Amino acid sequence: MKKTLVMIIFVFLSSLINAQEIMPIRGLAIAAPEKEEVTRFVKFINEELAPRRINTLVLRIDYNFEYKSHPELVKENALSQDEVNKIVTACQNHGIDIIPQINLLGHQSWHSDLGMLLKVYPEFDETPSVKLPKKYEWPNEDGLYCKSYCPLHPDVHKVVFELMDEIVAAFKAKAFHAGMDEVFYIGQEECPRCNGRDKAELFAGELTKIRNHLALTNKKLWIWGDRLLDGKTTGLGMWEASMNNTHRAIDMIPKDILICDWHYERVEPTAAYFALKGFDVATSSWQKGAIAKEQLAFLENIRKNASKETAQHIQGMLHTSWSSVSSFLDRFYAPLDKNKVDDAVCFRVLFGE
Repeated sequence: MKKTLVMIIFVFLSSLINAQEIMPIRGLAIAAPEKEEVTRFVKFINEELAPRRINTLVLRIDYNFEYKSHPELVKENALSQDEVNKIVTACQNHGIDIIPQINLLGHQSWHSDLGMLLKVYPEFDETPSVKLPKKYEWPNEDGLYCKSYCPLHPDVHKVVFELMDEIVAAFKAKAFHAGMDEVFYIGQEECPRCNGRDKAELFAGELTKIRNHLALTNKKLWIWGDRLLDGKTTGLGMWEASMNNTHRAIDMIPKDILICDWHYERVEPTAAYFALKGFDVATSSWQKGAIAKEQLAFLENIRKNASKETAQHIQGMLHTSWSSVSSFLDRFYAPLDKNKVDDAVCFRVLFGE
């Protein structure tokens, strides 16, 4: 009996080690829960994330936290520190690293809604002349997807850095996710500071400023990788890659930034590209389980067959959900249909039952 128990423990520990070797990052990126969902979310961490050996949780916080440094930016019904502590404790109990996210540079609006930063500090707006429509449609004459803040505004980083410092401390985090995806407004002609500047240099400069600030306290920067890919050469287009020349920033930024490489419809080889450039990279899935499994197989192939120098940069999978926590959990606990196109289903397929 004793030998059997020892053997079971050995096999279990071996499987943990093997899982880590195959995929160092086993992650989920999701919105922070609303106040009324905190208890349910903690239960999900304990009963679902831990058994699946999830070790990384990227939480989109933005302004859903009771910031003390900038209370003027706090959303209504935001999470308190006590509620955050419940999430942190659950993750610590299971060895899960929390990476809090605030969207920086881009994604300062969504459709017809202005984000808190530009709502409170309109002087930071890169395109103040572009007004949000009552009814948002794409495409539109202004090329408006999401607004950006001006990376050269003299006051923007004081605010942004104070938010970053506070949220990293609140979640006891070792890293911070800055978003930085789908930045369409950068170096605009109407901006008195950015007009005429190289968009790649502007993007690289903002990334480097954020990275350097985090480095002061030994914290790591994570970002989405689409703006560092050439949309024309790769054929990836303006969403999964850049069509406004920010891709050249990849050769201007520190190599210790972790890239979250998202592609949801195909298995693109861009993780290998980032690894060859010297960046740690995690591939991000979304709604299609079959694609996610193929992405994982692609990463495993690189880790197995590439040079040690390249293979070490392939860090694993970060599954993404772009709905509310409430919606995700409702679908997660529904009967499983592995062929359904759904982020909760894809998560279950990727990380197993």
